[in-house]
Amino acid sequence: MEQASLWKLFCVFAKMGAFTIGGGYAMLPLIEQEMTSRGWISQDDIHDIIVLAQSAPGILAVNMAIYTGHKIKGVRGSIVSATGAVLPSLVIILLIAVFFTEFKDNDIVRRIFQAVRPAAVALILVPAVRMARKGCKEWWTWAIAIASMLCVAFLKVSPVWIILTTIAVAVSVSLIRQKKVS
Repeated sequence: MEQASLWKLFCVFAKMGAFTIGGGYAMLPLIEQEMTSRGWISQDDIHDIIVLAQSAPGILAVNMAIYTGHKIKGVRGSIVSATGAVLPSLVIILLIAVFFTEFKDNDIVRRIFQAVRPAAVALILVPAVRMARKGCKEWWTWAIAIASMLCVAFLKVSPVWIILTTIAVAVSVSLIRQKKVS
């Protein structure tokens, strides 16, 4: 188990912030790998942090950094981790803003951005599949996961309705199971 200093925490999140393309979901596999391989956070804690980060308002990557940093080093860890996660993106965006206008019509630059898209999709899908495997233990939870994905992706159903429906189904299943036990 590696000792977690504030500087190491900053460096780990800065590395993730610099090399993850595709937002917070693309950062999930890196956070999981970095935190568990160093012994800073357990696999179960990672999944709890993901749920908390998703349910809180704001940017997923920043929420993940805040919760992870807090778990490891308290409030100062939250601040350092969030700063590390955001700073590389901020610098990159500023550099792009300064230089992109000169290169935006460049065919090579356009192709690079197109080439990065499939990698970003893969980086987002991997944690989604891992979370589904861990969270979907019964047939009806798989049915909810698949139906939710299809409803949001193809029918443009609001995630609010998906969440409310999922809560209703979970409560119903729980009540039915309680009646069977009684």
